[in-house]
Amino acid sequence: MRILIVEDEYPLADAIQEILKRNNYTSDIETDGENGLNAALTNIYDLIILDLMLPKIDGLNILKELRTNNITTPVIILTAKSTTEDIITGLDSGADDYLAKPFNTNELLARIRALTRRKDKIIVYNLAYADIELNKNNRNLLCHTTGKSIKLGEKEFLLLEYLISNQKLVITKEQILDKLWGNEGLNLEYNNAEVYVSFLRKKINFIGSHVKIKAVRNSGYILEVDHDK
Repeated sequence: MRILIVEDEYPLADAIQEILKRNNYTSDIETDGENGLNAALTNIYDLIILDLMLPKIDGLNILKELRTNNITTPVIILTAKSTTEDIITGLDSGADDYLAKPFNTNELLARIRALTRRKDKIIVYNLAYADIELNKNNRNLLCHTTGKSIKLGEKEFLLLEYLISNQKLVITKEQILDKLWGNEGLNLEYNNAEVYVSFLRKKINFIGSHVKIKAVRNSGYILEVDHDK
């Protein structure tokens, strides 16, 4: 899961990122509203933590722009403005939840879990495809055919999570770069995506799964089952 943090107080943003990292979430930080909006509009994030009082573009206008563009990513407003009127304004503008500063770490994590469950409609801690099962809590990949398992690295996990969640679609190298590196992916070469596809293929092969990552010529990658394996 990838989370966008839009917060102009960098020490706070950095602290939130560290909390998320300790709980197996990947996150990116933007410290002004303009860059935050541009990042959010890529629609690669599973959740956004958004401050209201931001330079260049404020949080409410970011929210309105996202919803106007049919970006339905869950948004938690994190701000010092905590009056009832502020809360109502934020929720009416398209926010999904509201957390006042200073906040409790466990409460923030609980809000994130609640919103991501709501987004998926059902509680999903594991993702499955054919004979593999990916544990979203500890990044373990299990093969039911052989009983073998292996722990994935952070980017390997994000890649497989993305492929399983979009198992009927061809995922392009551009989409992989966006998902694994966020805005940093704009400056990376396509072979960065190829490298992590290769890493993931080796781990899937190691556990003896029938799943393969098929390269679609001039398009990208898609999951399929090798019945001859």
